[in-house]
Amino acid sequence: MQTHPNKPQAKNTPAARHKARRFALQGLYEWQLSGNQPFEIEARYRVENAMHKVDLAYFHELLHQVVAKNRELDNAFEPFLDRKMQQLDPVERNILRIGSYELIHHIEIPYKIILNEAVELAKDFGATDSYKYVNSILDELAKTVRKAEKQVQ
Repeated sequence: MQTHPNKPQAKNTPAARHKARRFALQGLYEWQLSGNQPFEIEARYRVENAMHKVDLAYFHELLHQVVAKNRELDNAFEPFLDRKMQQLDPVERNILRIGSYELIHHIEIPYKIILNEAVELAKDFGATDSYKYVNSILDELAKTVRKAEKQVQ
């Protein structure tokens, strides 16, 4: 397959997806705090950041779909919280939304990878030890939405 040297290539490697999750988390945080629209956030991120190693399609999907489905996602993990939703740190809430979205809508991604990615996001962006909390909540959700997969493990 010939490619044009100046044409950006789509990336869907694990590293490119990891970067997509990082940018999506930052965009969701901005959306939650500022109310800026996802398309505005995405456009600015694409201009202001080096996105050549990012799975842009996945970044787009996460940013737009997590916003569109935020109530569904909150309802999915809320039963496993030990506090009210409003008491969740905005970073933790959005990591839980991304993880919940992937658990529910990306069955092709093994749940252990989803939990690991969420833990890494929490370590990088969350409060101290928030990764333990995020892992426990998503693990409980996985027991429900990935029941068959967890039984095989």
